[in-house]
Amino acid sequence: MHRRATSIRGEMVRKFIHNFVNETPLKKPIQTGEFRRNPKESEWICPPGYNYGLFSYKGFGMEYLRPRKGNTGRVILQLHGGGYIGPMKNIYRTMAVRYSKLLHGGDVLTIDYRVAPAHKYPAALEDAVAAYMWLVEEQEYDPAKIMIVGDSAGGGLTLALLMYLRDHNMPLPNGAILMSPWTDLTCSGESHTYNFEKDPLFGNTKESMLYDSDYIGEYDPTIPYISPMFGTYDDLPPMLYQVGSFEMLRSDSEVAHEKAMGAGCDSKLSVYEGMFHEFQMSLNLIPESKQAWKEVSAFIKERFELESWNHSRKLRKG
Repeated sequence: MHRRATSIRGEMVRKFIHNFVNETPLKKPIQTGEFRRNPKESEWICPPGYNYGLFSYKGFGMEYLRPRKGNTGRVILQLHGGGYIGPMKNIYRTMAVRYSKLLHGGDVLTIDYRVAPAHKYPAALEDAVAAYMWLVEEQEYDPAKIMIVGDSAGGGLTLALLMYLRDHNMPLPNGAILMSPWTDLTCSGESHTYNFEKDPLFGNTKESMLYDSDYIGEYDPTIPYISPMFGTYDDLPPMLYQVGSFEMLRSDSEVAHEKAMGAGCDSKLSVYEGMFHEFQMSLNLIPESKQAWKEVSAFIKERFELESWNHSRKLRKG
């Protein structure tokens, strides 16, 4: 499903990213992920009305956001992006607050899973499984009230987690949201060719974290738990895919969605015209991101059977 033509503001942001990445000395460290490995950020301040806990669990970090008022029993497990080499960033903490609001006051667990090169596959998957089972077994959330969300590498990890849970007869969550997921670490999709010069972030080079992944290690990159595009999609829960039309990873969403549909899964795909990798992180800056978040809201509302109400004021604050 294609979304409407690119907005003026969206096109301006895309061109800015292209010029910034391709016309400054920062091109290589951005594309190889050097900047992503050790992000320098100010301390994140949790907004009023939430309890925010940070703790270590089985060798990785977990960040647990919970509204102070009430307990809905609903929770989102958020798996961040970063090419399997970058740690948590503040944007995901901000997104956790937004997800909590979209859940009508639900909880959000975001994990700072182990990353490469120190921790190659299957470290990230092991941590995702452990975090999910912590929610189910130790916190006693009903799997029917759990949703998994992920972007980029976190989106691929989300799919890998779903396949792992299914393959090992473990309880599956209510659904999954995948923003620009990286589902094929072989980078064999057609969009790697036809969007090679269009992608403002990863385009015009193969010296990037996409083509030189530290996460794979000595394993075959076509293993479905590494590249879930090569897996089977039978019996997976409902999924929402979002991707930008200019992304080199566009095929990663389209092929995965097609395989899910072929397996009888409830899968939705939205391709946002003229958009770039992880454009949803623009939040309310551009119309396309605002529309994407409305779509996320509708998916969450549908899956959890939440009554319709006006989120607009709350989302502006998030």
